[in-house]
Amino acid sequence: MSNALPVADARQVRRYARALARRHPRGLATALGLHALAAAAGLVAPRLLGDLVEGISRGVAAVTVDRVALAIAGFVVVQSVLVRFAHLASARLGERVLAELREEFVDRVLALPLSTVERAGTGDLLTRTSRDVAALSRTVRFAAPETLISAVTVLLILGALVLTGPLLVLPCLLAVPMLWAGTRWYLRRAPEGYLRENAAYSDITDGISEIVEGARTTEALRQQARRRARSDADIRRSYAAERYTLNLRTVFFPVAEIGYLLPVVGTLLLGGWCYLEGWVTLGQVTAATLYAQQLVDPVDRLLSWLDEFQVGGASLARLLGVTVDPAAGSPAAPADAPAALRPVAGDGRLAAQDVRYAYRTGHDVLHGVTLVPRPGEKLAMVGPSGAGKSTLGRLLAGVHAPRAGSVTVDGRPLTELPLAELRTHVALVSQEHHVFIGTLADNVAMVRPSAGAPEVRAALAAVDALGWAEALPDGLDTRVGAGGHPLSPAQAQQLALARLVLADPHTLVLDEATSLIDPRAARALERSLAAVLQGRTVIAIAHRLFSAHDADRVAVVEDGRITELGPHDELVAAGGSYAALWRSWHG
Repeated sequence: MSNALPVADARQVRRYARALARRHPRGLATALGLHALAAAAGLVAPRLLGDLVEGISRGVAAVTVDRVALAIAGFVVVQSVLVRFAHLASARLGERVLAELREEFVDRVLALPLSTVERAGTGDLLTRTSRDVAALSRTVRFAAPETLISAVTVLLILGALVLTGPLLVLPCLLAVPMLWAGTRWYLRRAPEGYLRENAAYSDITDGISEIVEGARTTEALRQQARRRARSDADIRRSYAAERYTLNLRTVFFPVAEIGYLLPVVGTLLLGGWCYLEGWVTLGQVTAATLYAQQLVDPVDRLLSWLDEFQVGGASLARLLGVTVDPAAGSPAAPADAPAALRPVAGDGRLAAQDVRYAYRTGHDVLHGVTLVPRPGEKLAMVGPSGAGKSTLGRLLAGVHAPRAGSVTVDGRPLTELPLAELRTHVALVSQEHHVFIGTLADNVAMVRPSAGAPEVRAALAAVDALGWAEALPDGLDTRVGAGGHPLSPAQAQQLALARLVLADPHTLVLDEATSLIDPRAARALERSLAAVLQGRTVIAIAHRLFSAHDADRVAVVEDGRITELGPHDELVAAGGSYAALWRSWHG
């Protein structure tokens, strides 16, 4: 999708993977060391069997069979014990790394500007937080340690082959050109294929979300056929993307299987000829053949997990891409969440100058808007639906950046401020709200974890919510959210407003924040807020004109422009658009 979140490139992924590995040098060294010891223990048996065969061929090993068998059994036991602890060390390391990846991804997602999420759509972000995280989990838990283990094992086996007989290493080289060419062919095509596959899955998720959320609208407008066509097209793209990666595997894996057989067959043929020429012993040929056979398993695992690495690499690129900084060319570090949101120095003067904004290129919805709220005033924005009130409110809250013009606070561009600092200046509360899983008190205090019970109660009281909150089964300790005590839309809205009271920014943008509350309760709530937010700037966007009546000034927004601006009484007396709205509503 054109608006999808960006994807990190291969260089950025490799840089991040190296940085991640450097964070755990001890755990990585322990896991590799144990696997190396386990692999070394496994190399003893072929050498002992070779010596046994050599002794039998010379007729001198009859009394040593039992000793060799006991020695082989002993090394097998040692190898089993080492493998057990090696896998345990790998699992612990993998879980620590995966936990860090998940925590960092959550930090990145929470630091995303809301406008970025809205442009990308829910499907892309949902796919990254679910499917891509799951794919990366398999890579970190299994593919990464298994690949390292296989690489170490291959090196040790090749070393044992050299010690057994340098000539007998040559057959193993027969597989190198075939495996190299096949792997190179695969790696040049697989990353792009898996990225395309994940992107296609995002389109499907996005389409399904839209169908579910807009089911009634689709039925009312009789758009079922169009939605089905969209879903069919998404599925076709996903099918084509998955078929492409499947075709890659059907070519690569058979080539690899043939490459596995060449060293074993070549070692037998070359070893037999060298034995007949007297250049090597029968014991050396036996040991070398067993070592060549042992190479099959680690090389097979190495190449098999290579496919999983492509999936995991594509997923990691998408996860890192959530906050890729195009200018810096690398993922941006997640912003630290503040312990508390407090007003900062300055009078908090918010100013929009000659602002223009477009959701689609060439189709502005705001046309040169200039608005400078006075510090501490209550400014109401009214106008017909679709006039641009909410869009302007989001620009004033720093959710969107203007296409042209500027929105500043104390002279600094709003969207260039770090998120933690931005929310000390201005915060937005809209018709949309969310109740998080946890206690009611936790839901309020999440904006300031250091807040105590008295502060939480005061915030709830300020929005007229303390009464019903204390009446819950466990009071403020009642668990709410999914699976918890249900809250009505109005109660959830009050909860969101209580968070703002506790957050304490100097400017609030209320986008029809009381639309889901009974009109009488909403009026009381806004009066309560006005008392609590004395001296702070409040920008209220509402269709209910009693908000405008109580405001210091009213801005009338029509067709993306501010057509009238002034106190309520003056605008009514002027007899313009606002006066017509007021007469219609008041009547």
